[in-house]
Amino acid sequence: MRDTHTRRSSALALAASALGLAFAAPIAWANEAAERLTERLDPLENYQATFEQQILDGGGERLQSARGEMWLSRPGMLRWEVDAPYTQVVVSDGDDVYLYDPDLEQVTVQAMDDRVTHTPALLLSGSASDLTASYDVFHEQQNGDDVFTLIPISADTLFEELSMVFDNQTLTELWMMDSTGQRTAITFSDITRNGSIDRSLFNFDIPEGTDVIREEL
Repeated sequence: MRDTHTRRSSALALAASALGLAFAAPIAWANEAAERLTERLDPLENYQATFEQQILDGGGERLQSARGEMWLSRPGMLRWEVDAPYTQVVVSDGDDVYLYDPDLEQVTVQAMDDRVTHTPALLLSGSASDLTASYDVFHEQQNGDDVFTLIPISADTLFEELSMVFDNQTLTELWMMDSTGQRTAITFSDITRNGSIDRSLFNFDIPEGTDVIREEL
């Protein structure tokens, strides 16, 4: 029972971090790469997709996999729903982030401080100028896709390297590597850019009887 709780807690934390993996050595100059990334992110008002997520250890062995659906609206709005293997929900309303596990009947609430907004999925909901000011950005092309690798300038981040893969103007993959060498990859499909999204998706009403954990700054 304890192992099950540990796996579920770990999976929820990974869902909140929402993720990516390292690519081959980037080749474009940082300033030029930041401009190219800005050109792709600035027109993005909202984004909806299904996703598949895999977590790998340093040796490449798969530790976890998950799938679900996500909705993003700039600035600062995100809903990330994991359907399998466990149902979990992460919601950002622009002020707070809610991490909800319906099976455990528990929700963790965090304010949108700098560390939270620098998780990979929430990075996409912020401004491109803030993004390129906080990260060294590099660019290369792989098999016709544009790959942007972000290296944090500050040490206070949840990852050491993040890559975004674009097919023309559309984000199709996120890859991340953390300080332990653990890697996470998310592949997006059924993608809609700048379509109509119900704003109520970004509101979270805490269900009655749910344990609430508020993490203070």
